[in-house]
Amino acid sequence: MSETDLMTSPLMEVRDLNVRTPSRLLLRDIHLEITSGKVLGIIGPSGAGKSTLLRALNRLTDLVPGLDVTGDILLRGSSIRGPGVDVNALRARIGMLSQQPVVFPASIADNVLFGARRLRRMTRSEQQNLVEEALREAALWMEVRERLHSPAHSLSVGQLQRLCLARTLAVKPEVILMDEPTSALDPKSTQAIEELILRLKKHHTIVLVTHNVAQARRVTDWLACICIRDGAGELVESACCESLLNDSKCWEVIEYLEHAD
Repeated sequence: MSETDLMTSPLMEVRDLNVRTPSRLLLRDIHLEITSGKVLGIIGPSGAGKSTLLRALNRLTDLVPGLDVTGDILLRGSSIRGPGVDVNALRARIGMLSQQPVVFPASIADNVLFGARRLRRMTRSEQQNLVEEALREAALWMEVRERLHSPAHSLSVGQLQRLCLARTLAVKPEVILMDEPTSALDPKSTQAIEELILRLKKHHTIVLVTHNVAQARRVTDWLACICIRDGAGELVESACCESLLNDSKCWEVIEYLEHAD
């Protein structure tokens, strides 16, 4: 693929993705394009496979025993599922922020550096600079700069989620996957994360799974709706946020939106 083609192609492309367990099909024939510098929202009813799709984007599905994934996913025109792909390097390029904050029993600074240290050697000065840079980007630096060596678990839940985001940002990802990142947060912390999403898309591409339609309206540029058809999740509609939420022609999307929060 030429440099011109890469500039005009989607940053990521999902082609004919199917995910199944030994007993059932979870996702069927998913085709999806992810544009650079945008926030793609993934919505749909519970159990439709939204989080499974998100985890397939950086091969976290590889960690689930018995899960079979077919089809392909391209990042900048190259398959992430091809032979010889360094999965750790891939997950640095495509980071993940989970629903519940996952922190290690270590200091705030050590949590920020956890992934970056596994990827490269750094001097003490480089580590200090990276901690400050990542915490600033996650809008947490001013709150924790005097206690970087305190246990991470001393932070509030909202701060912990931003700490996890800082850890993701420290490895310089191109894409950030977010799986309902505000579902466990209070309204003030939710607002902080949403404001961060809008700022981060200037330098990162974001894929956001959310059950909150109002949140999708506030922060996403494009939406993909996954619904269950014949027992498996299918992509039933993909469109710009305003069009899908206000003028959908798909009865499954209309029905979902009528009952969504």
